[in-house]
Amino acid sequence: MVSQHGLKLAARLITSHFGDLVGKVCECLLRRGTLSLLEIIRFTELSSSQVKNSILVLIQHSCVQAFSIPRPVASGAEIRTVTQYMALFDNILHRLRFSKFLSIVQTDLGLQCRNLLEGLLQHGRLTFEQLAEREVSKKQFEGSTSSQDSLRVEFDRLVHARYVERCPKPEPFVSPPVEDKLTSARKRGANLVNIGTDEVLESKTSDRISDVPGGHKRKHEALEIDKETEAVIVESGVLWRVNFEKFVQCLKKKACVANARLRLGLDAGIILEAMIESNTTQGNKNSVQSSLENIIEAVRGKPGGISMTLEHVRVILEKLGSSLSSEESGVLYEIDLKAIIRICQTDEVEALVLKKYGEVAYRIFRFLAKQAVVQETDHISDVTLIEKKITQGILVKLWKDDYLEMKKAIAQGSGQTQHFLWSVNWDELWEHILDDMYHAALNLSQKISHILEQEQEALQDKAKRQRLQKGRLTLEFSLLKLDDALMLFHDF
Repeated sequence: MVSQHGLKLAARLITSHFGDLVGKVCECLLRRGTLSLLEIIRFTELSSSQVKNSILVLIQHSCVQAFSIPRPVASGAEIRTVTQYMALFDNILHRLRFSKFLSIVQTDLGLQCRNLLEGLLQHGRLTFEQLAEREVSKKQFEGSTSSQDSLRVEFDRLVHARYVERCPKPEPFVSPPVEDKLTSARKRGANLVNIGTDEVLESKTSDRISDVPGGHKRKHEALEIDKETEAVIVESGVLWRVNFEKFVQCLKKKACVANARLRLGLDAGIILEAMIESNTTQGNKNSVQSSLENIIEAVRGKPGGISMTLEHVRVILEKLGSSLSSEESGVLYEIDLKAIIRICQTDEVEALVLKKYGEVAYRIFRFLAKQAVVQETDHISDVTLIEKKITQGILVKLWKDDYLEMKKAIAQGSGQTQHFLWSVNWDELWEHILDDMYHAALNLSQKISHILEQEQEALQDKAKRQRLQKGRLTLEFSLLKLDDALMLFHDF
């Protein structure tokens, strides 16, 4: 369930990128869930052509998914197919991190691949011919040349690395369950009218999409660059899109490496990165697995890795929390990336508590974060060496701000004594932190838009325009850093 600030942020991103009309249609879908065309027109009070054009823009940029479901006509047995539209919140949020995607591809595949990816990010779904035409015209404008054959080679590399994937069919059909097909048409229709929540619809839509060629890449199947693949790339009418899932995985692994480097040193970062590169479990997004020989080989190919001994690598792998498993190919080391992300999340929350409430509150929260059971006020005061009165005040403050959970217990004896028990409810805390981050990102986005408007008004005043640009760049950098933390709690 996305919070209100999250919905406002997504709607704001669409409005700033595509205008008020498209933003209004998108916000309607975000707030009301899956809707038909007629329902969108009724709720937005826009004309049919305005809504249709807005939906086309959103589908073009993978921000809305269209799919068909069967519905009964009136009370009869006839079933009619109805097209529904669903906003893709995650894809909308990815528009915050396009610069990160471009940086990943440029580092991995080079500038030309980056330029091709930029075309898909700017214009949405395109055929290879459209991408090539855009790049050729751009090169001619810059005074250089680029042949379509060379562009095809670079595009092959993007597809092979799974940064780009073939678009699935535009309107998947959410079919009824097999058992429903055995019932009467009337019953089948009745069951399908109440398909359920948007999450169910999205899940079924994803299942249908996975049946088409583009969906196989989401299951991380290897893509062979052969004549057949090249023929698909140049085939007229075949649309391509950015594979957001691949980039999320890249950023997730990058965050894990950065955390390992920060906690355990440079060598730990090198070894974890080497293990990720030599990973043999392509289907598992939350763990990496590799043999010691492959890890050593990858480590030796990195700066500073040639001097690492076998024993040193083993020690670091143990510190990283690796486990051993026996396979037919031999003994494999496995590291749970989800556990590393959990450490990142905890560190982020503790840093927020330190910044917002001070060092004393940080010590109390850190103690509670490490406990598996509730703790009594006196015990917290004794362990943290903080006066009971101060401890009580901080605990109440953290509880009021939804950082802690509090329970009351009555002790029976010579008289009734009331005790307060404290703990961290991580699930609720994650939601609270995520909502705060959405709110902060929304505020930064609004400030950036306001400064852009001021820059347009100050075209004749060079000094003022430069001052505004400097402030905007600072805010944009802050938004990128905030998005790093946001991804920890939402995407990873």
